[in-house]
Amino acid sequence: MLTWHKEIIIPTAIDRVWNLFELDQIQRIMPNVVKHKPLEIKEEVIGSTYEQTYREGKRTETYIVTDIEYENTKQKKHKKVEFALAKAFKIQTAFTLIKLDDKSTKFIYTGQNEGLNLMGKTFIKLGSKKRNDKVVDAFVELVRSEALKDS
Repeated sequence: MLTWHKEIIIPTAIDRVWNLFELDQIQRIMPNVVKHKPLEIKEEVIGSTYEQTYREGKRTETYIVTDIEYENTKQKKHKKVEFALAKAFKIQTAFTLIKLDDKSTKFIYTGQNEGLNLMGKTFIKLGSKKRNDKVVDAFVELVRSEALKDS
């Protein structure tokens, strides 16, 4: 299993950062997600599902994303999702925002990628932690830069 945990401070209001995780804004921080269609939206958010299509080069992959944790208060915003990718990986990612003050927000990005079958487990074992860290760092930086554009 591959896990990650990255924290940064973004010098802007918590709601500006949280807005980037809304349905109509998601492609700003996940440009490879070419489709993000709600399938079932639950009032309490947890259990909501979305069909998401991801493109990398010429390859596209479509999967179902499920909200498994959700919190939205003035001080803390949190969303955790999970999905199975290519029947080989079970991926969970969590986005947590903590209001430090009116002009600064702590952004915590955590996740795990678990192999579901021999191919998935082998791929994760052979995969580079350094390469995964680069992907995580790039995502966190993109969230920071997009949030600052809205400031």
